[in-house]
Amino acid sequence: MHKMKTTAAFMIAAFFSLSAAMACTNFLVTKGASTDGSTMITYAADSHTLYGELYFRPAADYPDGTMLDIYEWDTGKYLGEIKQVRHTYSVVGNMNEHQLSIGETTFGGKDGLVDTTGIVDYGSLMYITLQRAKTAREAIRIMGELVAEYGYYSSGESFSIADPNEVWILEMIGKGSPQVVKDKRGRSRTVYNKGAVWVAMRIPDGYISGHANQARITTFPLNDPANCIYAPDVISFAREKGFYTGEDKDFSFSDIYAPVDFGGARFCEARVWAGFNKVSSGMDKYLQYAEGHDLKNRMPLWVKPDRKISVQDVMGMMRDYYQGTELDMTKDVGAGPYQSIVRWRPMTWKVDGESYFNERAISTQQTGFSFVAQSRSWLPDPVGGILWFGVDDTYSTVYVPMYCGINSVPESYAVGNGRIMEFSDNAAFWVFNQVSNLAYTRYKDMIGDIQKVQSALENKFVSYTQVVDKAAVELYKTNPEKAREFLTEYSVNQGNSTVLRWKELYRHLFTKFLDGNVKEKDGDNQNPKVKQPGYDESYYRMVIEKTDGKFKMPEGSGH
Repeated sequence: MHKMKTTAAFMIAAFFSLSAAMACTNFLVTKGASTDGSTMITYAADSHTLYGELYFRPAADYPDGTMLDIYEWDTGKYLGEIKQVRHTYSVVGNMNEHQLSIGETTFGGKDGLVDTTGIVDYGSLMYITLQRAKTAREAIRIMGELVAEYGYYSSGESFSIADPNEVWILEMIGKGSPQVVKDKRGRSRTVYNKGAVWVAMRIPDGYISGHANQARITTFPLNDPANCIYAPDVISFAREKGFYTGEDKDFSFSDIYAPVDFGGARFCEARVWAGFNKVSSGMDKYLQYAEGHDLKNRMPLWVKPDRKISVQDVMGMMRDYYQGTELDMTKDVGAGPYQSIVRWRPMTWKVDGESYFNERAISTQQTGFSFVAQSRSWLPDPVGGILWFGVDDTYSTVYVPMYCGINSVPESYAVGNGRIMEFSDNAAFWVFNQVSNLAYTRYKDMIGDIQKVQSALENKFVSYTQVVDKAAVELYKTNPEKAREFLTEYSVNQGNSTVLRWKELYRHLFTKFLDGNVKEKDGDNQNPKVKQPGYDESYYRMVIEKTDGKFKMPEGSGH
């Protein structure tokens, strides 16, 4: 056998920690639920140690016998090797050249079901599949085959899988490590449960779905392969392990392999509820569930939006901190005097032996990268797929269009331009973090300035899309490679120019809000107009209550 090792592009993210896997949010949008007939999935990869960058791997051909080294995406640990295929597809971020996209969130699940001898972890599973599959159904098949042949190394996982026509959710959990057992005569033998059990369901056209670190598939149809595909032993394995004794028709994947508890509802399902609540009426009846109080009243796996939603609506779903609901993070004392939407970790804490928590919203400070992957069936693949990509906090990021047919990515977003402990002044991750972290000090005052620039850029990108599409399609008819070059130049320019604009924004904010003031130019005068707005009244009242008159000025003080 010819033995030539190859390392996939995703392996460069070796420093991606497990905390990223445990804190992500996905939404799934079908053709019939979108304004233009596109399918969309979203992904926020949230980790305090994840460096946000745009992965890119070009298409490639390999000789027979080539082997692919597999490293765990979270830690960089070497897991083993698998057979490489003859041809791999180009992948930009989490979308390949055929408009197939995959995202994930980790739900963990029952203890003891991680196979420590498995070779394929969930991250490798995503990116290997993107290099090998053209459609969502093909991706599901390949993912099942990979874990069956090589073993599944990770814990429970929900995957969003979309092509230009279909959107699927797949939930998977391992079968545990090999165990040594003894027979009646005391002889030992090793029992293997290689692979994983899983269920994939197609989201009905006209509906949307979502998942956020809690398994969501409950019961599923057993004889409907057009809409539901599952591992043949997904129920029998549960019986074998003593997890389930009921009838097959009543089997619930989530209830058996990853039951929802208070944390699963309040920290995870609440994010799905928040996204649904933005676009679908009637979600009030699941508020108690989202708050973790009524775990029997589970949300449906999918809901129908009140109206068809656009790509910018979907971006808005990713920019949520429960605003306008009972969980609004700007309304409690943790928001401070400037209505902050972030809470520093740890998320849970104890005081006097009692446990407390902060809300966990979709918008969060530790996001490495996020995206809205949009697939459009009426266009050639290199033109039809757009990965709207952003780094850092979803609430203050800018989603920049990266066409799936491009040949390279912007330097400012590229792998190797800075690291999580290596600052780079032209890396998107660091530039966006400069702005957001500055804003966290005075959020309600600065966020308006940020959103003006954010909206201007994203509105421009959306308005340009139709023109760029048309030009690329015309080029594609006669010269597909020229079309790719055109799309590459456009995507690269938008990415790099966005980072330059964000640098300018940082300089503006730093100057305007220096030392707690709000400064504006005053015509040709040397000195600016200076305002000192102070804190809002609610904060002053809290100071008065907590200090028992310590700062009250005496009568007749003249102030």
